[in-house]
Amino acid sequence: MSTPARKRLMRDFKRLQQDPPAGISGAPHDNNIMLWNAVIFGPDDTPWDGGQSILEF
Repeated sequence: MSTPARKRLMRDFKRLQQDPPAGISGAPHDNNIMLWNAVIFGPDDTPWDGGQSILEF
């Protein structure tokens, strides 16, 4: 994949670490910035409370 895409993903990852959104966790694989794992936690007081959506993209 192109260098601009890798640079963009690194910027996004740094921003995610510095200011993580509520209920979302994500990080690239150690050896491949193009492959990410993420977890979205169900919001409180909703039918999804306590649930998790596990993603790999």
